[in-house]
Amino acid sequence: MFEGFEEKKVGTSGAAINLVVGGNGPPLLLLHGYPQSHVMWHKVAPRLAQDFTVVAADLRGYGDSDKPGGDPEHYTYSKRAMARDQVEAMESLGFTTFYLAGHDRGARVSHRLTKDNPERVLKLATLDIIPTHRMFHIVNKEMAANTFHWFFLIQPYDFPERVIGADADYFIRHSFQRGENWQEVFPEEAISEYVRCSTEPATIHAICEDYRAGASIDLVHDEEDFANKVTCPHLVLWSDRGYVGRTQDVLGVWSDYSNNAGGHSMPSGHYIAEELPEETCVELRDFFLAP
Repeated sequence: MFEGFEEKKVGTSGAAINLVVGGNGPPLLLLHGYPQSHVMWHKVAPRLAQDFTVVAADLRGYGDSDKPGGDPEHYTYSKRAMARDQVEAMESLGFTTFYLAGHDRGARVSHRLTKDNPERVLKLATLDIIPTHRMFHIVNKEMAANTFHWFFLIQPYDFPERVIGADADYFIRHSFQRGENWQEVFPEEAISEYVRCSTEPATIHAICEDYRAGASIDLVHDEEDFANKVTCPHLVLWSDRGYVGRTQDVLGVWSDYSNNAGGHSMPSGHYIAEELPEETCVELRDFFLAP
């Protein structure tokens, strides 16, 4: 799925990060969402590689990256720790500054990475999220129904791990095998990769810890530096059919967290890059290449 890309596993101070790199031009780091891996960019990365040196990486705990065990404070899977992995991985590839795009959990890592390392990120694109800090301030019946996994996965160890582990293949596949055209959006080759990685006990634990961190230590970090907004140019894209797009003034929300946010909805479900790969490529290319 990444013809012409080189696969690497890069050591960092916190975890070895699995990634693929290919193309020519300024560096662009792509970070995936839950319950996926760098494979979610398989329709987009080859196109973007015509204009960028594309790095599509697995987050700590996901894909074929290392999966350290959790800790009582959940710091191991804080977005700060996960972001540090990616900064060090890019530096090991020779890139001290880069463009950055993230989807879902990867967008949350990207948001934190940009806040912690403003000198590194030239431009930021976030796909189909509003900040975690805001999400936990708007909890209501509709949010709980539409994003139930947020509240299931944060339950104490090892309840969700055991429940998912009872039929992990079904649990992961259920995330993708919905909608009339899901087989076109998610080819079996991609789903098989998501299942291969995300049904491992270590990955199931890491996913839970990622969400536990989002409901604990990440909120502490967000409160501590709430006044420090993203300052670089920031593209915001979101699904017009998802919970966030249907219920929130997405750009209005981001204005409290980013000084230069602009963007629009996309006629898709949550998995924008896989549902609308050509349109996603155009949006990212035009944004990152603009003066």
